[in-house]
Amino acid sequence: MPETKTVTPDQALSHIEPGMNIFLGTGAAEPRTLVKRLMASDALNLQDLTLIQLVSFGDAVSLEELRSNKYRLKTFFSGWVANEAITTGRVDLIPSRFSAIPGLIKNHQLPLDAAMIQITPPDENGLCSLGIAVDVGRRVMEQAPLVIGEINPEVPRTYGDTFVSVEEFDLLVESDHPVPLLPSWPVDDVFDRVAANVASVIEDGSCLGFSFGPLFEALPRHLTGKKDLGIHSPFVTDAAMTLIKSGAVTNRRKSTFRGKSLTCYAMGSRELMRWLDRNPLVEFQSIENVINPMEIGKNSRFVAIFPARKVDLSGQIAMHAGKGQVTSGPGQAMDFFNGAEVSRGGFTIFALPSRNREGQGNIRISIEEMPNQLNMPDSVDMIATEYGIASLSGRTLRERAQALIEIAHPDDRPGLVKAAKAEKILYPDQIFLAESAHLYPSEISERHTFKNNTTVRFRALKPSDEEEMRRLFYRFSDEAIYYRYFTPIKTMPHAKMQSYVNVDYRDVLSVVGLVGPPGQGRIIAEARFARHKDKPYVDVAFVVDADYQGLGIATYLFRMLARLARQRGARGMTADVLATNHAMLKVFEKSGFPIRSRFEEGAYALTISFEREGED
Repeated sequence: MPETKTVTPDQALSHIEPGMNIFLGTGAAEPRTLVKRLMASDALNLQDLTLIQLVSFGDAVSLEELRSNKYRLKTFFSGWVANEAITTGRVDLIPSRFSAIPGLIKNHQLPLDAAMIQITPPDENGLCSLGIAVDVGRRVMEQAPLVIGEINPEVPRTYGDTFVSVEEFDLLVESDHPVPLLPSWPVDDVFDRVAANVASVIEDGSCLGFSFGPLFEALPRHLTGKKDLGIHSPFVTDAAMTLIKSGAVTNRRKSTFRGKSLTCYAMGSRELMRWLDRNPLVEFQSIENVINPMEIGKNSRFVAIFPARKVDLSGQIAMHAGKGQVTSGPGQAMDFFNGAEVSRGGFTIFALPSRNREGQGNIRISIEEMPNQLNMPDSVDMIATEYGIASLSGRTLRERAQALIEIAHPDDRPGLVKAAKAEKILYPDQIFLAESAHLYPSEISERHTFKNNTTVRFRALKPSDEEEMRRLFYRFSDEAIYYRYFTPIKTMPHAKMQSYVNVDYRDVLSVVGLVGPPGQGRIIAEARFARHKDKPYVDVAFVVDADYQGLGIATYLFRMLARLARQRGARGMTADVLATNHAMLKVFEKSGFPIRSRFEEGAYALTISFEREGED
């Protein structure tokens, strides 16, 4: 270490002059020894200073000292501790997308007179690592006439665009403060269920961005069964470390920095810091490479995951604000939002519990009065709560409202339906079975790959499936309609179809099969049973789109219905099948259950008993 450059904190600060703009390292990379000395000093030269920091923790940059007008803080981020200070006028917020910040520095729109940056000790070649915050470090060092490095031996030596020569610093200070650590968020059952639903739409080979909070803490255990996931994220956290260590992350399918988990920052526990030290699996790069929509979008299947505070029935989002929020503002979200839009197969998903801690609904008829809104409801792809996923892409406002009501808290749904009808969002005759809100069988969730490598996902029917079921009906041939309904139906208007899709789950169970990406699937099959009132049997019927017949889907659905019926206490099934419907008769014959049949008026009345079953 060059002895001529190594000085005490007070000696380093003696080079600061009144009126300077001083850049401070970000987050956990804040040069705390220098900053705390700056806050405590009464030196005459340390007056009327402007401190510039991308994200402030606020423990070193004292907001109390800011009241004295000795210093003023400018930040690009309102979400950690600066939100209240911004509101009261003690901190200046620079509204900007993060991807634009390097350009502001390069073009001197954000003039810098000095920079204080935390680094590792130099190695035998005189190279230091920027460690756990690369962001705009290089840009700042190029522009600031005075660059002071704070050497902290606790900072992990990270790989990527992190190495700077000790010769690039004008002064060096030895740190006497530990790297700030961030404890993990506690995860309750609600957030665990929200995370499970988010994970259900993430496919093998997807690329993810990670951040902080209970949602991200809960995600890894639901993603560990995935294959070849990628990480392209502003932050590496303990949760991201857990996912990477599980083996689910290989980064093999990424288009940029293949084989590496890409990030700008690290924030978390001491274990995370030890794991990052000289870890070749994690690549630290600048904002230009990480928080850049075009770079993000080069990765196919990029999934942008955001925690939300509130959502209205149109899909408009209110994001979090205030202390402890790292992914709060719309400005900070937009780069990853747009990256997901240009990514092939990418999408955005906003996640939130159905109710807040006070028991108030987070899905509302309107969020007009809420701050921190992301005013792009037309571009939001999915919303997740602990009650499921609402897919919004390509749906009308009425269909969006139906889908969002289905994932609201069951006790909030009647009020939302009533308000939506009053606002003419839903049809006045819209059917709503309040009892079924608590009975939806969300546990029915299966996936199976059939012949020709056709993968079909199965779940229970929802009222919001009305349009998809209507389209399925119109794809049927006249013969298929007659086989299913025993009558030549020509039309399926709203009034008739909504009666069909609003199921009273106490007596009826309907299962649909979908193909296509999760959350964006197309219904290609439906099967249902209804309880008989006078005997412990259920009556079954099912249908498969003509383009998907002959793959074994009908047989799978039959066995699925038989299992679900038995779980619900049925002792057998009944079915009416036209004598000419040979394919359906064959499905029943292959079931392995004992069958009695009675032929009447061109149809077989079948009775299938569960009492003596054969091989499933």
